[in-house]
Amino acid sequence: MPRLLGVDIPTDRSTVISLTYLYGVGPKIARELCHKAGVDPQRKARELHEDEVARIAALLDKDYVVEGQLRRQTSQNISRLRDIACYRGLRHRRGLPVRGQRTKTNARTRKGPKKTVAGKKGVKDLR
Repeated sequence: MPRLLGVDIPTDRSTVISLTYLYGVGPKIARELCHKAGVDPQRKARELHEDEVARIAALLDKDYVVEGQLRRQTSQNISRLRDIACYRGLRHRRGLPVRGQRTKTNARTRKGPKKTVAGKKGVKDLR
């Protein structure tokens, strides 16, 4: 099982698909990596030689921000927004959608499960 940047990539899939298991590597970057490293993208990951895996790892280190470094960079960006108390930072702090989505309905992914609040009973007027 090839290991790149501390992540075991699946062996039963093609090299291009296996590379997308790395955080920050999508289909386009995976194709670019295979092309630059001179690796056949359709070959299974288990068929890669050590030197091919080393070439891919070297390219990832040199040219791309992926895995731990990218996660750290993202969290630093969010913490910077929180620290300067801009609108986006406040939304992150409160756990609400950041990019302008509506919150009256939906937004359950960010807000979590519904918290039912006891409202007024339907009392009719006595007239």
